[in-house]
Amino acid sequence: MLPLQKPFKCLVIDLMHESLLPLLQELGVEVTYAPEIKKEEVPALLPAFHMLMVRSKMRITADLLLHAPNLKVLARAGAGVDNIDDGVLEERGITLINAPEGNRDAVGEHTLGLLLTLFRKIKQGDGQIREGLWLREENRGAEIGGKTIGLIGYGHMGKAFAKRLAGFDCEVLAFDKAPVENPFSHVKLVSLHEIQKKADVLSLHIPYTKENHHFANAEFLAAFQKPLWLLNTARGEVLDHQALVNSMKIGKVLGAALDVLENEKLTSLTSAQQERLSYLHQHPRVILTPHIAGWTQESYIRINEVLVAKLKAFLEGR
Repeated sequence: MLPLQKPFKCLVIDLMHESLLPLLQELGVEVTYAPEIKKEEVPALLPAFHMLMVRSKMRITADLLLHAPNLKVLARAGAGVDNIDDGVLEERGITLINAPEGNRDAVGEHTLGLLLTLFRKIKQGDGQIREGLWLREENRGAEIGGKTIGLIGYGHMGKAFAKRLAGFDCEVLAFDKAPVENPFSHVKLVSLHEIQKKADVLSLHIPYTKENHHFANAEFLAAFQKPLWLLNTARGEVLDHQALVNSMKIGKVLGAALDVLENEKLTSLTSAQQERLSYLHQHPRVILTPHIAGWTQESYIRINEVLVAKLKAFLEGR
């Protein structure tokens, strides 16, 4: 074990599945579970803890960490780490653990579900029946088979979606700027240009960073040679929503399924954001879900298991 102060104390400030506490206690970790705590109250508690576990309640900044002289580990209960300021953990020698392995299957399934919903007009047909309409020809859809699916980002989430496309007789192309291990035999790793040349469907699976802000912008979308269906289960900020709206108006983008938005606090939208969201909301070929791609009963538990396994490895010096 590493020569850490005993007992090793962990503060949890977001709601977690009930399986977390016994898992941590099995490691001998002393847990303070405070999901109802206000973010303004957190700094005063931090000096007593070696580990902080968060979802999205608060941003992790250098100023916040000034209140945490004993912090050794920051655990992000999920995949994305965009609520952690660049470099602040490295400056303090704090280890980051997150859990993309915990919800990647959920994201893969949800992304496939979004694509099927778009192609087979499931939302449209359901709405019409609820209004007393039985329209078959108007709801003739398209098949995934024979299409080319382009994945931008081929980490845990991109691979999970690709895995689920294996049985659909489609071509799967993937681009990632990082080296890729075990890409699956049915997936071809290609350049960004080749995806823009061949893809019928674009699915975004990249994390949000300063470099990835509006990665999918007007110029990026205009470079696609075919009319495009667009899926985003990554982060809203990687997609320029004005460029999306403009591209849909001219038929460059045929339809979109978005699990994430540029501003997910719907009560604080700017007038421009509200205008864009209203257009998307009213469009018959747009599917919107409230950032739930990774949000399943199974992933809720699995995230805990992944985080605790990584903490165990840290405590054992691995």
